[in-house]
Amino acid sequence: MAITVEEQFGRRLSGDRGEFTYLIKGTDDAAAARGALLSEAPETYGGIPLLDAEVNEIAGAEGFSGRVNYGYSGGGGSPPEPGDSSFTFDTGGGTQHITHSLSTIGSYAPPDQTAPDFQGAIGVTENGVEGVDITIPVYRWSEKHTKAAADVTQAYKLALAALTGQVNAAGFRGFAAGEVVFLGASGSRQGDDEDDPWDIVFNFARNPNKTGLTIGPITGIAKKGWEYLWVLYREEEDTDAKRIVQRPIAAYVEQTYLSGSFDGMGIGS
Repeated sequence: MAITVEEQFGRRLSGDRGEFTYLIKGTDDAAAARGALLSEAPETYGGIPLLDAEVNEIAGAEGFSGRVNYGYSGGGGSPPEPGDSSFTFDTGGGTQHITHSLSTIGSYAPPDQTAPDFQGAIGVTENGVEGVDITIPVYRWSEKHTKAAADVTQAYKLALAALTGQVNAAGFRGFAAGEVVFLGASGSRQGDDEDDPWDIVFNFARNPNKTGLTIGPITGIAKKGWEYLWVLYREEEDTDAKRIVQRPIAAYVEQTYLSGSFDGMGIGS
């Protein structure tokens, strides 16, 4: 018996997606039914490619129901073209080790003693200040930009690699210089042809610049987002507690990332 494939009433269309249903008779072999379905169904519908096809056995009958979907891989819609962009973000924060608190809320000691005043130092021991790891408000985001093949040269790829781990020397995406670090990019070509466009995902993180910081008696400290602040302590006598304590005597702001121009990414500022 010849296999027959008959389209059923009720095409479902939505934007750049489509779904057609079929009735397949003349075989009890699912693979043969699917092959016949693919042979009968158009490869495209209105310029939209065939995405997938499936068959399901009909209970109590020799035959299968079939379904063909039209659309684009990755959730439908038109294929990306050079100049297209998309964005994602998260506010999961980051971790930072600190040795000094914003303020000491309370200190407690036995009735006949006075708690030493460490002026905000955290985890003080006989040998130094241990500190603590805290979560800080780091804002991360990714941008996917579709770029023409002619723009994605070897020199361009190497330029992105060189910028990885650098902070913005000028304002970027509304953030001040020094606040954004480039975490690198990954690219994939949309097809096998050398002229096919590239999808490139750029990754960034932002840590805000700060001014007017205070550490114990030290005031007026300013640091850019990705600069590193550390504190020097020394032993001093706490006359009230009658003991030697670790207290801050200097604060240092260190540059730990190079700064560079993000203009060469070709994604605007």
